[in-house]
Amino acid sequence: MRVLIAEDNPTTRLLLEMTLSDWGFDVVSTTHGAEAWGELQAEDPPELVLLDWKMPQMDGIEVCRRTRELQRGQSNYIILLTARGSTDDVVAGLEAGADDYITKPFEPAELRARLQVGVRIVELQRKLEQQVQELASALSRVKQLHGLLPICAYCKKIRDDHNYWQQVEAYISSHTEAQFSHGVCPDCFERIVKPELDAYRTKEHAREADSIQAH
Repeated sequence: MRVLIAEDNPTTRLLLEMTLSDWGFDVVSTTHGAEAWGELQAEDPPELVLLDWKMPQMDGIEVCRRTRELQRGQSNYIILLTARGSTDDVVAGLEAGADDYITKPFEPAELRARLQVGVRIVELQRKLEQQVQELASALSRVKQLHGLLPICAYCKKIRDDHNYWQQVEAYISSHTEAQFSHGVCPDCFERIVKPELDAYRTKEHAREADSIQAH
């Protein structure tokens, strides 16, 4: 998973780059807020973001605000890096759009644990977005059968948009994922199948009678 680092201190930035790379993350590194903001406006921005609070050109709080205002489909998990540890500062960071924060100097174990939380959240968001897309697709297919369908009063075929008449099951199969197993309802059995069976039996009896008389 890709992680964006926005840190103006070269020593801290290099430490983060090396540490996150060792943990298997794909690191995108920036030196100030404006550069980080440019990366986050890309078509496919990093999913995890480590933002230093105090940076030149644009601070981490402003980057958070702008990122949340993008309202893109993909969500970023943002962790603020800050030397500020007061309750007011924490609240300000979270209200600006940060998902978590970690105070400097930080312990590698704590940073890794918070990043793992971010990974789980991002993966859950991906699954949710996929399920939403699948649901929207299913609803779209269902909606194709809404409205007025031209159907023959005699043979019950349905006319499609190209003025082609199809059997009901063929039309539904082409517009949904439904499959059919054929049977005979009681009314059709009495009205159609039973008379045909009776007629067949009558012919068989007549054939047998003719055969006996011939012998």
